[in-house]
Amino acid sequence: MKYRIGVDIGGTTIKAGLVDEQFRIVERMAIPTLSEEGADDGVRVANGIVKLVRDLCAKKGVPEDSLEGVGVCCPGSVDAERGVIVYANNIDMHNVPLRELVKEQTGYTVGIGNDADVAAYGEYVAGSAAGCRSALMITLGTGLGGGFVYDGKIYSGWNSRGGEFGHTVIEVDGAHCTCGRNGCWEAYSSATGLIRMTKEAMQGDASTGMWELVGGDIEKVDGKTAFDAMAKGDRSAARVVNLYIKYLACGLANFINVLHPEKICLGGGVSHSGDALLIPLREETYKSVYGGADGKTTQIVRATLGNDAGIIGAAML
Repeated sequence: MKYRIGVDIGGTTIKAGLVDEQFRIVERMAIPTLSEEGADDGVRVANGIVKLVRDLCAKKGVPEDSLEGVGVCCPGSVDAERGVIVYANNIDMHNVPLRELVKEQTGYTVGIGNDADVAAYGEYVAGSAAGCRSALMITLGTGLGGGFVYDGKIYSGWNSRGGEFGHTVIEVDGAHCTCGRNGCWEAYSSATGLIRMTKEAMQGDASTGMWELVGGDIEKVDGKTAFDAMAKGDRSAARVVNLYIKYLACGLANFINVLHPEKICLGGGVSHSGDALLIPLREETYKSVYGGADGKTTQIVRATLGNDAGIIGAAML
């Protein structure tokens, strides 16, 4: 049996998994990122990755020299070709040659990529897009991340600066986005955008059942609040969900018209709403597909790997 190790660097935790030939995570470990200690020139994170690699091999009884390689994914701007983290604000890393720092301690082949791109790659090789030639993954979390894979390769644009799907504008002069622009898809279709719209609806309707769901505390609103209230027949909640789906569908139709991948895989917390999201979302999206939707139109499905997509995708880099 041959193994690879995938590493997913987050703001608070570095997660790693030992992945076998069937893309299964057979052992996993995690350590704190320690980002609160300030800027990192890469040595702290590299040392942590090396420790995880060695500990995983020891725990599973896998000889270190039998590993096929190590893959690492990280949020922020990543130059995959050079193996450099250009900028990652949540772990305060700037122009860090992480691939070389890990390779010089281990001797392994090391791949590196942006976390959204790598999660998309995980779904492409082992998840809901397995067997497809092209796939786009959109993650509906605090932000809106995305990754596009074509013919087995992650497309990230010139200098690895592309793939910022969430920062395309769908509402000119619309809601402010954390990137500095107004009207970004992320501002409307992320969980953060859904929460904002839910709160706005509650503030305009004192009788909506959404207040009861959060115990009268508007700060307890999350990405499920509107969907849960809609399921109980609440009209204000239904309007929120319908508006959210309208914005999400607008962005999806745009990228179907530009890229027309075989599948779009939706991940992140909002995707857990299942058919309550997917069925009307497909209908709304396909209304705007150029030339009309038919049997050869992009399929919109839910991602299946969850939080493991980054680890599995990284291992396969």
